Amino acid sequence: MLNILAYIVGLVSLVIVLPAQIPLLGWANWLALPLIVTGIILGALSSKDGGRNFCLVVLLIAAVRLMLGGGVF
Repeated sequence: MLNILAYIVGLVSLVIVLPAQIPLLGWANWLALPLIVTGIILGALSSKDGGRNFCLVVLLIAAVRLMLGGGVF
């Protein structure tokens, strides 16, 4: 059950992170980060690793975008 919740949280955060790849919308990644961390925690508490790994991939996308934009843009 926690794995499914981690997937759902990951999908919601992915919906936030994908439009944040557009220039000047990078601030939306900061909104998604707490949600992504919640998904990682839920996935870590689960007996399966799929939801946690999916949230880690979304975190990687958001982190790379934040690094490229200097943390804001």
